[in-house]
Amino acid sequence: MSHNTIAINQRMNKFDGHKSVWLFGYGSLIFKADFPYLDRRPAHIGGWSRRFWQGSHDHRGTETAPGRVVTLVPDAGALCHGMAYLVTPEEFAHLDHREKNGYLRLATEMHFDDGSSDEGIVYIATHENEAYLGPADEIDIARQIATARGPSGPNSEYLLGLAQALRELGKPDPHVFALERHLADFGVTQLRA
Repeated sequence: MSHNTIAINQRMNKFDGHKSVWLFGYGSLIFKADFPYLDRRPAHIGGWSRRFWQGSHDHRGTETAPGRVVTLVPDAGALCHGMAYLVTPEEFAHLDHREKNGYLRLATEMHFDDGSSDEGIVYIATHENEAYLGPADEIDIARQIATARGPSGPNSEYLLGLAQALRELGKPDPHVFALERHLADFGVTQLRA
């Protein structure tokens, strides 16, 4: 599957006719909501773990030197914490472009901190897309993140921004925090002001 998924995502019609749809963010969508939304709430989804296994050729790296960004991988019993946004369907044109590098819209049940739940959309990059990098030793992942840079800035800003956002939510993630510690070994320890 091509890493440009805009056309595939535009064919998803599960939520056609809805005035608003919940969107679950587990990566940069937690700390960089560059779209209008009607509501925003901490949430989690079950059966998935966040991993820096997706290549970024368009935002945090280039075709010849891709960065690494998060995707979700199936993990029975796991919970992935993030942020849910209630958006109007018009926002999906922007979101499909933002998430075009291998991410597919999937329907998911999300659970809010108040105990309620609702169905919505999550973007996941599966192993079938051309930009998928897959698992690697965490030190090697951190090394790649430390050196990658793309049109949206250094890959390290993405990792550090995500780690900071998860701390603010009070939701630790062992994979993200381990990569953050390894990143410090390469001299990258804080977000630029």
